[in-house]
Amino acid sequence: MRHALITAGTKGLGKKTAEHFLELGYSVTVSYRSDAESAQRLLDAYKNSSDQIHIVKADVTLKDDLINMTNEALERFGRIDCLINNAGPYIFERKKLADTADEEWHQMVDGNLSAVYYLLKQVIPVMRKQKFGRIITYGYQEAGQAAGWLNRGAFSAAKAGLAALTRTVAIEEAENGITANMICPGNIAGEMKEASISDARKSRENSTPIGRSGTGEDIARFIGFLCGENSDMVTGTVTDITGAANVIHRFRQ
Repeated sequence: MRHALITAGTKGLGKKTAEHFLELGYSVTVSYRSDAESAQRLLDAYKNSSDQIHIVKADVTLKDDLINMTNEALERFGRIDCLINNAGPYIFERKKLADTADEEWHQMVDGNLSAVYYLLKQVIPVMRKQKFGRIITYGYQEAGQAAGWLNRGAFSAAKAGLAALTRTVAIEEAENGITANMICPGNIAGEMKEASISDARKSRENSTPIGRSGTGEDIARFIGFLCGENSDMVTGTVTDITGAANVIHRFRQ
């Protein structure tokens, strides 16, 4: 049975991805930082498949937590086939780089870039032995172009660095049957993070040119494809999942 390790997988986009992998027959380890109630709800929802799911409390800004999470996942399931780096701190207050506190800078870099580095150091040796691995990172729209993002300097710098790291790992580990890809979700807000595509089609919300909002299911299904057995030709990519919202934005500029 394939096993996926998903950070911040008890709510939002991560939860929808965890549910998708469970439905595909994977075993899943998911982490949460502080919301124990969400973690328990996920466990309760899959109580009939408790042998497939393991939940670990972990702060992705802390190296020791990441090592412990990886060790627990290996001890429980004996392998790690997919690493899905869903967790990533974000500062909602808009502020220019010069007004960013040192603590905020380190939170963005540690949580969005260094955390992935530490997880890769733990997981890649396992994947090499398996001769199979799928690594997914998250960016923002046009992260692959290192696009500037007004009032989001620390976050965008970390994610642009992560795009380069993802592409580097794709090259370095290709010979070991390991792929690495970055996905860049569009503006998926509120309930849409845990919604299905059919929910979005029924909703009046229309935030993209295709006529509906993006959903957690859109992201989960694409990750599922990238993690498939026969997706090895797709590696080193940075893909926007926006319903063409970013394309029309550039056109209007």
